[in-house]
Amino acid sequence: MKRPDFSRAPLYEAMLRFRQMRVVPFDVPGHKRGRGNPKLAEFLGKQCLSIDVNSMKPLDNLCHPVSVIEQAQQLAAEAFGAAHSFFMVNGTTSAVQSMVLYACKRGDKIILPRNVHRSAINALVLCGAVPVYVNPAVDSKLGIALGMSVGDLKKAIRQNPDAKAVLVNNPTYYGICSDLKKIVKMAHSKNMLVLVDEAHGAHFYFGKDMPVSAMKAGADLAAVSMHKSGGSLTQSSILLAGKAINKGYMRQIINLSQTTSASYLLMSSLDLSRRELSIHGAEIFAKVCQLAEYARSEINSIGDYWAYSRELIDGKDVFDFDITKLSVYTLGAGIAGIEVYDMLRDEYDIQIEFGDLANILAYLSVGDRECDIERLVSALAQIRTSRRRSKSKAFSKEFISPKVALSPQEAFYGQKEQVPLSKALGRVCCEVVMCYPPGIPILAAGEVVTEEIIEYIKYAKSKGCSMTGTEDISVSKLNVLKEK
Repeated sequence: MKRPDFSRAPLYEAMLRFRQMRVVPFDVPGHKRGRGNPKLAEFLGKQCLSIDVNSMKPLDNLCHPVSVIEQAQQLAAEAFGAAHSFFMVNGTTSAVQSMVLYACKRGDKIILPRNVHRSAINALVLCGAVPVYVNPAVDSKLGIALGMSVGDLKKAIRQNPDAKAVLVNNPTYYGICSDLKKIVKMAHSKNMLVLVDEAHGAHFYFGKDMPVSAMKAGADLAAVSMHKSGGSLTQSSILLAGKAINKGYMRQIINLSQTTSASYLLMSSLDLSRRELSIHGAEIFAKVCQLAEYARSEINSIGDYWAYSRELIDGKDVFDFDITKLSVYTLGAGIAGIEVYDMLRDEYDIQIEFGDLANILAYLSVGDRECDIERLVSALAQIRTSRRRSKSKAFSKEFISPKVALSPQEAFYGQKEQVPLSKALGRVCCEVVMCYPPGIPILAAGEVVTEEIIEYIKYAKSKGCSMTGTEDISVSKLNVLKEK
């Protein structure tokens, strides 16, 4: 079989040809290659706006691709080891939701870990599927949810043999991976589809000595955030599909929610990023791993902090670890992760990915340099020296196992009322509450509000966590199901 020419970038090449044609635009977008909005052209650049164009025959159409977009998608599929790939321009949120909508209809069961991204739970609101949560183990020190254990999944499948699919994170935001090969084998033996949220795992397909990727493990669908570790523009993503997936039906599902005005800036960035990773991926991610290991060594030498890595692996709840993730436990210095996050930005001009109540995450990529790592390490050392306090003052729990009363759709669309947070105890929540990032719900629609959850929300707010998902933007009130 002839090896694909990964040096090609069909959509990008078509865009270059189109620019040379000097076509006069009497279509949308209305800025007309930037001429209609000089300030925007000045800000983004004329070259950028000159290719912010509408779908047309020379450039294909993402909703029904038959030429250059289809060629670019097929090259991406071959590069990632998939049967098919779909360019996504509504973010990986849309990719995750499309996976769930493909696998499940109203009333169908889907097995998933509770520490999923909000997009998966929101997909259940849309399609009416019923979640069967496999509550992950929690690292008592770090306060974070771990992976999906094979034993817990086996129990869930035995109790729910009629489930249609299993959804897995690979990896979690913190870098933790489950035993994906065994999960796939177990689910497939019961004719269940395996869906993988691989938002933080694009590099698994190209780096060496990485945790196993979804496609290599035999999963059916995987949502891959190319804009995170893959180098494409923000909001661009790829949905990968295995041989068992009906390509035409999958495209129809995607088109239920994806825009009909797909951005050629986003799509061409996917095409070019795929080309770059296909050719230089091993070299790129070797450098990222080297930077991450250097950073961990330097941070751990400071004292009190813990930049954790493969030492977490236990073969069960943590089957593998993504060493590109620079996850750092900060409570050893008595400082909440969200506080360190704010200090780094406000006092040191360093923007990291996120801070939760106990950890921070610095997202590393090929764009980082050793001098950037040294600046981060120096700032963390200074924060420890100047802000260190008693460890006993910190909130110790990050993940709280839920009490599920109704499906997310039943609760979200049910008869509801808004009550003060303190009065919501024991009621069924009708919305989602989360710190973003990482976007893992503290409380989801259909779950019972407990004292532990109320205390967590109050503490997170006091530490400056960005709370989202609720109708009341201050998260002082919650929508709960009306009592009969």
